[in-house]
Amino acid sequence: MLDPIMLGTAAVLVVFVFVLFVASRCVRYVGNNRVAIVEKLWSGAGSITDGLIALRGEAGFQPDVLRGGYHFFFPFQYRIHSQSLVTIPQGQVGYVFARDGAPLGPTQTLASNAQTADFLDVRAFLSAGGQKGPQRTILREGTYAINTAQFVIITRDRIHGLMLNANDGDLFGQMQTLIAGRGGFEAVVIKDSADQIGIVTVHDGPALSADHIIAPEVGTQQGDAATFHNSFQDPEKFIAAGGRRGRQLQVLVEGSYYINRLFATVEMVAKTVIEVGHVGVVISYTGNDTADTSGDDYRHGELVARGSRGVWSDPLLPGKYAFNTYAGKILIVPTTNFILKWESDTIGQHKFDENLSEVSLITRDAFEPPLPLSVVVHIDYRKAPLVVQRFGDIKKLVEQTLDPMVSAYFKNIAQKRTLIELLQERSDIQEQAGAEMRAKFATYNLEMQEVLIGTPRASAGNDQIEKVLQQLRERQVAEERVTTYEKQRIAAEGEKALREAEARANQQTAITQSELSIIVRENEGKAALRQATQQAEQTRTLAKAESERVRIIGEGEAARMIALAAADAERITKTGLATAETIARQAEASGGAHNQLTRQIVERLADALEKSGVDIVPRIQISTGGEASGIAGGPLAALIGMMLGEKGRDMLASDAAAEPVQTH
Repeated sequence: MLDPIMLGTAAVLVVFVFVLFVASRCVRYVGNNRVAIVEKLWSGAGSITDGLIALRGEAGFQPDVLRGGYHFFFPFQYRIHSQSLVTIPQGQVGYVFARDGAPLGPTQTLASNAQTADFLDVRAFLSAGGQKGPQRTILREGTYAINTAQFVIITRDRIHGLMLNANDGDLFGQMQTLIAGRGGFEAVVIKDSADQIGIVTVHDGPALSADHIIAPEVGTQQGDAATFHNSFQDPEKFIAAGGRRGRQLQVLVEGSYYINRLFATVEMVAKTVIEVGHVGVVISYTGNDTADTSGDDYRHGELVARGSRGVWSDPLLPGKYAFNTYAGKILIVPTTNFILKWESDTIGQHKFDENLSEVSLITRDAFEPPLPLSVVVHIDYRKAPLVVQRFGDIKKLVEQTLDPMVSAYFKNIAQKRTLIELLQERSDIQEQAGAEMRAKFATYNLEMQEVLIGTPRASAGNDQIEKVLQQLRERQVAEERVTTYEKQRIAAEGEKALREAEARANQQTAITQSELSIIVRENEGKAALRQATQQAEQTRTLAKAESERVRIIGEGEAARMIALAAADAERITKTGLATAETIARQAEASGGAHNQLTRQIVERLADALEKSGVDIVPRIQISTGGEASGIAGGPLAALIGMMLGEKGRDMLASDAAAEPVQTH
């Protein structure tokens, strides 16, 4: 039977050996998803004299890491630090901080990885001269078995590293915050739709010289593998190409870029957009000093070629440009017509005239009206750099040159005219101003298209101009009335003509019929005339024949008449003689020729009174005081008696004279 004491002693010995075995850590297991960092607690080679990693077997952190499985160590000589693998998620980057290595140079911000960037082999890294501190090279997506005693890996979500001191967590936490503030754990992504570019500022490398404010482009030739840094994604090649720290002339355009944000930061700015109807005049702050291209006749400054320092002679045409606005300035110059308005309450679209106001005039008749103006200006796109070089920008041109020139011109015009002349001759003044000012504008490389003159306005509280305008309006109204009346008269005449035309149109059928009737009658008349002419000719022929016949008959008749006349004369003679003898006998029977005549007159008078119906005795008789008696018709009877007496004496005398002849 075993002694209990011995059993107890054996058990204690077993426990002691087990505890001693565990405490000695001579056997360690490392999981396959982890790494083990070996720290040698003592060594026959002694302790390391400098640095952190023991490359020659000294006591300290060993350069090599242990991967998954069981590992056997000499008891009580090693301490094993189990760490998780370093994993960089997709689309992110990790930053490396080296605890051991060569010190940084006095001008360095980040450790150079020109000789080595192998963070998986600490021994190779240190042997090749790797530097301590934050590294220029970054880790891309993936899982890495890294010795986190030598390299601290900082990602967006965690810090992979063996914290050696109590303040290491705070130190690397600040570094993580700095990188996150620069967006350094993600790629720089510039989208097409954003219309932006990236302005890069490099924080490492040689400094710029005093005559440069921006670093020139380097390492942009893709064919040169030693210097092509592929848009700052390879810092070592950027430095090798001669890159300088500071803001860079080269910009980032659309795409994704994995850039160490401790090496370079990126500022997003909008692209320069030059709209249609404009050009961009570039004032470059960087580049080489080149010869003047403006020509011998241009004495207002120098123009340089593209890429040189100064005002570029060739403007940028409409489009989008990835222009580094820190390397220069682009002045947008309109090439379409733009209007400058001399009106205090009106501002044009380009705002070149926001400080302009109405021109204060003094007319010949001492009125002081403010005159609003508008001037249409055009700038030839090829001359835009000349304008910018001469005046700095368009607004300075307007305020320092065009404003005083235009104001002085119209002040001179107003001094020679009265207010009414200024109003009434506005069109002539405008045309004259356009012709004269066009030449003035041309001397400033501008094209003046048109001058538009507004109506002079009265100042506040002054109604004198309004009174003048009222008089002009009344005069115009009167003239318009005269014109209206004249047009009404013309309209009335036109209406009358229209009515006559309508009446004529309504009677057109009758007029046509009458005209046709006239034509028919004319034709009938012509026919009748021809017929009459024929009849006349026929009549003349017949008349000639008849005349001949009548002549012959007349001659025969004349002979006959002569014979008859002779016979008749003989008969009359004999009859007369017989009558005379009868009368003589009657006279003798009546008591003489005087009585015979009285008898015949009385008979003829009675016969006439009977036929006329006249009263023998008047119904009303007017008697005169001179009448001797009341015998009616005294004067008439006396007259008749006298006439009869005279006539009878004449007839008797003639008879007495004729008797001897008759007897003879």
